[in-house]
Amino acid sequence: MTQETDLDGLIRQRIKGLRLARGWSLDTLAARCYLSPSTLSRIETGHRRIALDQLVPIARALGTTLDQLIESVDDDDVVIRPQRDQVRGVTTWMLSRERAPHGVTVAKMRVTPARPVGTAELGVHPGRDWFTVLSGTARLQLGERTILVEPGDAAEFSTMVPHAIGAHDGPVEILIILDHDGERAHLHPSDETPEQ
Repeated sequence: MTQETDLDGLIRQRIKGLRLARGWSLDTLAARCYLSPSTLSRIETGHRRIALDQLVPIARALGTTLDQLIESVDDDDVVIRPQRDQVRGVTTWMLSRERAPHGVTVAKMRVTPARPVGTAELGVHPGRDWFTVLSGTARLQLGERTILVEPGDAAEFSTMVPHAIGAHDGPVEILIILDHDGERAHLHPSDETPEQ
């Protein structure tokens, strides 16, 4: 089976599954999307090609969107694969696929002591950063201050203060929430201005 045939079968299953989950007969759904019951039956069983002009009213009648109805079954939209940056000693798992309405990104980061303490350049960007330590101890450098953040503790700070997040005495894993500027600074820094 090709990927297109697999997706076609999945769309048919979704239509039938959503219809049955609502307790609707073919006649009920057909009336709601202005198709004949026989057309709808042939769509669900694979005896008729699915046309886009039919999918839109079917999705609307089922209380879903066209995007959700035809969403791919590719594992890449389910499995989160880590991104490793050996130079900076950071492994990142992006936990939010698209920026949320308020412009935040959520990520899990594993930071190893890639550089000796004090050699990281401190970065500045607009906004605020927030993180919580899952394991290990994080070393938060805020200007001249060094703050150790232990497992279970969280930190929130103005990112207009020069800062860097690093590992203290071994690897640290953190869950971090960043706005757009924080994402760019911490997850996609340029080669000229590395930041922990």
